[in-house]
Amino acid sequence: MRFVLAGLLAVALSACASMETQVAKPEWTLLIHGGAGVMRRAEMTPEMDAAYRAGLNAALDAGTRVLAGGGTALDAVEASVRVLEDNPNFNAGKGAVLTREGVAELDASIMDGRDRSAGAVAQVRTVKNPIRAARYVMEKSGRVMFAGPDVDEMAKSAGLDIVPPEYFITPRRKEQLERTMAGEVNPMDRYGTVGAVAMDAQGNLAAATSTGGMNAKPPGRVGDSPVIGAGTYADNASCAVSATGDGEYFIRVSVARMICARVAMQGLSAEAAAGVTLDEVKALGGTGGVIVLSHDGSVALSMNTEGMFRGRADATGVREVGIYVDE
Repeated sequence: MRFVLAGLLAVALSACASMETQVAKPEWTLLIHGGAGVMRRAEMTPEMDAAYRAGLNAALDAGTRVLAGGGTALDAVEASVRVLEDNPNFNAGKGAVLTREGVAELDASIMDGRDRSAGAVAQVRTVKNPIRAARYVMEKSGRVMFAGPDVDEMAKSAGLDIVPPEYFITPRRKEQLERTMAGEVNPMDRYGTVGAVAMDAQGNLAAATSTGGMNAKPPGRVGDSPVIGAGTYADNASCAVSATGDGEYFIRVSVARMICARVAMQGLSAEAAAGVTLDEVKALGGTGGVIVLSHDGSVALSMNTEGMFRGRADATGVREVGIYVDE
């Protein structure tokens, strides 16, 4: 009888410990990316390398301030992406690549893992921070996606920052466009897109992605970044994902949603789910990368390219940025 009682007591104590684990606040985590592609050390000057790393660290700083202060994952991913949109070194917002017409057409999306609400915009030409427009669509419109000139008008009416189209154009992107239109192929021109995923102190997940798309793309072309389930996805029951790469392939594979489905249904870690899904993309002929944050706290910063601008920070003091695949 004594052993039975001892066993029951052990079960009860185990249950209490389990309950304590469940209600304990999870640690916050933030992952960011600034695009994947061909990034060879030999082609990257020390000045460029330092500038990219400084930009990634600035984005981590913005999201970390939100999360360390008890803010939401949703606010954190928006804050990080806005910093990257304002940095002309990345293909989003100011410094985005240009269409064949020589203008910037911007896409963005954001998703809240608490209730899977989402917002997306495409073909934006005058909204300073497209990620803000995407969040406005999510929270105020009752819809998920808007595209074209009406987005710019909606953002202006909502009081978001509006800039002339020339604001986004930089000499570097004009040179890239000229080279491409002249038939010159430079692998370094291929990478693009920025994004962030986060888990806050309450265990909620969120994801955000923003891009200028493809260099020399046909006007009106839209890739995976604003497509919920392809370039962006977040669900507290599975994971949060932001993707970067060959958009057409990422749409065909439904990359972000497939990763989360594999986490939820197959019990895969973030890294395993990302790897299997990127293998599908590669089998079709596409390249790129993803950042993934699972509901259990596992993370992935995965790519099938030579590099991906990326960064990670969490409440334990982890803080790192990287560019090349071997970092």
